Amino acid sequence: MRDVRILLLQARDQDDPMRREERISFATKAGLDLAQFVPHDLLGGPPTLGQIRAHDAMMVGGSGDYYVSKRNLPAFDELLDVLRDVIEVGYPVFASCFGFQLIVAALGGSIVHDRSAAEVGTYELMLTETGVQDELLGTLPRRFRAQLGRKDRAATLPPGVAHLASSERCPYQALRIPGKPIWATQFHPELNVVENRARFIRYMDGYALTEDIDRDRIFERFVASPHTAALIPRFLELIR
Repeated sequence: MRDVRILLLQARDQDDPMRREERISFATKAGLDLAQFVPHDLLGGPPTLGQIRAHDAMMVGGSGDYYVSKRNLPAFDELLDVLRDVIEVGYPVFASCFGFQLIVAALGGSIVHDRSAAEVGTYELMLTETGVQDELLGTLPRRFRAQLGRKDRAATLPPGVAHLASSERCPYQALRIPGKPIWATQFHPELNVVENRARFIRYMDGYALTEDIDRDRIFERFVASPHTAALIPRFLELIR
């Protein structure tokens, strides 16, 4: 897969060390060289559909200080327009966390800022019956652990999307656009426990403000999530 090029949309400030770490995490999980993941800084505006289609697939990760619920990313509405175009043409996409929320918002679902239901650490998720049958998510056990770090969540999914997974705190954890190679997860399959813990440390001040977050006990929530590491390689197999 040395010829594969992935466009990675990122919403992180220039001085945020997680910009590079996120790119490394995606490349490592994909089994690709770092140079094969081409970053696009969303703070400068969204890419055009033409720029996106010059790559083999697009991936979207998390965000630092930007929230779909607050719409505080520059050119937010323009980005949603581009995502709708990408979905319409059926271009291959894998999106996690912030990317999941963007797709939900672009298609008419609702994203809310809900600190009381924040998920920071490693949590158990459950596949829906639709998820069990899905060619990507269905490779996971019915119950599996996943890395999370979020305060926003989907309150409703858009009409017509496939609901694939849930957790105790968050009913909507994964979706697919039916008939198209487009998946999104609220959790982070690109992160392992060490990487997620490092990300929490980087953004600790923001997370510490949420309800039910105890700095002295939070690290106990971070444990291994071995099954989700296979999702990104499987996605690449499916689109090839």
